[in-house]
Amino acid sequence: MTAIIRIAEAKDRELLTKLMYQYIVDFYERPKPPIDKVHQLIDMLLEGKKGIQFVAEKEGDLVGFATLYFSFSTTKAEQITVMNDLFVIEKARGTGTAQQLFETCQTFTKENGFAHMSWVTAADNKRAQRFYQKMGGSVGDWLNYSI
Repeated sequence: MTAIIRIAEAKDRELLTKLMYQYIVDFYERPKPPIDKVHQLIDMLLEGKKGIQFVAEKEGDLVGFATLYFSFSTTKAEQITVMNDLFVIEKARGTGTAQQLFETCQTFTKENGFAHMSWVTAADNKRAQRFYQKMGGSVGDWLNYSI
């Protein structure tokens, strides 16, 4: 069964919170952020001014999400999207759901006049790297750092 990909809505808040904790804590093994911080992030994305979140739904259950943040490229002097998150729960992997989410982000980027979509993934996330290469992505010229 193909997933329904749609923009996240306020009614998704509880299920999306659980999904985001699976992504943050279980998948990336990061500390669990306070629920009020996660809700602030979801609420900000629901406004659609600084970013947007898409969800994948199958049989009334959320099985994945993708997050686009709106930013700028000085070198292009244009606005861009940054796909900060693309997550599909284990049982829905390999079903095309990730591809649907990715293509939705890509379509949104093009249809809304953004210069391009960029994204990053963990250096050890080889599965994601293979997926992004399959989707036409390539390693860029820039290195990402954080502090």
